[in-house]
Amino acid sequence: MEKACIDINELINVFSNNEGAVYQSDKLNCFYVDFGGKFARYNCLSLQKLKKVVEEIDIEALLLNTQRADFELVTFNGCEHIYLLSALEIISLKDLLQGTFTMFKLNHMVNDCLFRLVY
Repeated sequence: MEKACIDINELINVFSNNEGAVYQSDKLNCFYVDFGGKFARYNCLSLQKLKKVVEEIDIEALLLNTQRADFELVTFNGCEHIYLLSALEIISLKDLLQGTFTMFKLNHMVNDCLFRLVY
């Protein structure tokens, strides 16, 4: 999906780093990952699957293997998006997704504390 189809003002920036960003759309109940020249839409479960797949990539083995290039195809069953990433891009995507889920947890903790203060 291209950025031109989405009103960027309706998206909430969840987390970003130098290589990309993750946005939340409350109106469409989905997330957008802007990374590696691709602006991809994910539901909550798909975003969790993407994070799991990226975290399972062994960067050290990828870099030490001299028999193949240090690129990895990143995708999972049921996903229409495919990323071909270098080791450095994998590290950046890992950082982006870890930061995103940290922000989700932080938001949950803040809401929980506020709820306890009110009630």
